[in-house]
Amino acid sequence: MEKMHFTRMDQGTDEDFQILKQVHEHTLKELPDRLFGLLSDLGKDTAYNITRRDHCLQSATRALRDGKDEEYVVVALLHDACETLGPFNHGEVIAAILRPFISRDNYWMLAQHGLFQTYFYAAHLGLDPNARDKFRSDPAYEQTIEFCAKYDEVSFDPAYKNEPLSTFEPMVRRVLSKDWTPPGARRRGTRRLGLGLSLGGGQGDHRRQRAICDLDGGRRPLLHEEDQSPMATGG
Repeated sequence: MEKMHFTRMDQGTDEDFQILKQVHEHTLKELPDRLFGLLSDLGKDTAYNITRRDHCLQSATRALRDGKDEEYVVVALLHDACETLGPFNHGEVIAAILRPFISRDNYWMLAQHGLFQTYFYAAHLGLDPNARDKFRSDPAYEQTIEFCAKYDEVSFDPAYKNEPLSTFEPMVRRVLSKDWTPPGARRRGTRRLGLGLSLGGGQGDHRRQRAICDLDGGRRPLLHEEDQSPMATGG
């Protein structure tokens, strides 16, 4: 690949930034394999009945056998892929990576699933198992409850026969297949919102798509596509 020649970006030429575009396109093409590498790293666990890699495979296998759509299955496969990178917020980390490729509700489910999982074990640590209830008004609340109950918390079973990663690899590559565009550019399949925000054009239901909000339970502004005005969310 050719090299860019500028020492500061405001002196770059059209040719330089065509090379920059090629760099990002190459990075985008490599993204599925980088995520598979993160999954592979989770195979080194010894503390669980099965490795976290097999846990991810089991979650995706259960979702696939339940007839969930391809994007949902990919989300199930990758939901814990960033645990080693974000011990406090692994859901938000993988959600941020996948955001340009998936629906608003799948993004929200990924970002919040760590908190929703505490419903099953919080009492053992002296915490509130119902902490998720502050999000009852969110359109993805019930979806996230279902994901945790049916595909996450039950998927530590060594007797359950998982599909191999090869079953899911083509799905991941299809979901992550997208042309690279710079920040602020209109992406194919996205819906533009105010203040330069746009949400990924995933394969899920976009009818309730809106800017992501309230990830930590605080009162953050929420942008509605209809009026692009802030609305405080309930805590």
